[in-house]
Amino acid sequence: MVRVLLAPEGQADFEALPPVIKARVLRIVERLQRWPEVSGAKPLRGRWTGHYRIRTGDWRVIFRVVAPDLIVVRIQHRSKVYEG
Repeated sequence: MVRVLLAPEGQADFEALPPVIKARVLRIVERLQRWPEVSGAKPLRGRWTGHYRIRTGDWRVIFRVVAPDLIVVRIQHRSKVYEG
């Protein structure tokens, strides 16, 4: 089982989420503990090369793998997660 950590930005994103979305993200984190046997995770390109994303509705959880851990970097709505 992989340890899932939150980067400071990911922690701030999580704390700002609506309660319903928080519950969905917690289920995603539970799934990520079984990395790499996680369905739906896609590698990112460009500025986010080396990171993956998994979605829950219109929300995106961006993470990277730093063995033996998995670090959640951002949790944001799809309309702004890839900006800047």
